[in-house]
Amino acid sequence: MPVLMRKRSAISSLSLTPLIDIVFLLLIFFLVASRFAEEDHELDVDLPTASDAQVLVAKPRTVRVYIDSKGAFYVNRQQLDVEGIERALRQIVANNPANPFVVISADQRCEYQAVVTVLNACNKVGISDPHLSTDGEGMGPSTR
Repeated sequence: MPVLMRKRSAISSLSLTPLIDIVFLLLIFFLVASRFAEEDHELDVDLPTASDAQVLVAKPRTVRVYIDSKGAFYVNRQQLDVEGIERALRQIVANNPANPFVVISADQRCEYQAVVTVLNACNKVGISDPHLSTDGEGMGPSTR
């Protein structure tokens, strides 16, 4: 005796309820986890004053100091000498009292003394953690 089976479409057998639940849960998660920019400005409060407060003049950003293969220094595409590097870094610190992010990009053929000179200039002006950039090549197969 043959068994009769009705053909059903794939759409009618697919339940969208779990998918809708997951979408709503994700929506609620991102609404709760996100912080709105207007949140800080909603309340009218009188902030206290500080005598040693420093104004943030410019938006903090990454400052790159380049050293070419001949040992010449560049900041913002301008070639500078050692005193010029110090003046430029001092101005960057004055504009951004919070510790600016300084990256030293030195050519691999430059003398090590040029890199030490820039690190010394960073220390003189109060930049405590300058970073050295590398290409990433030759670091071995485990770090790629």
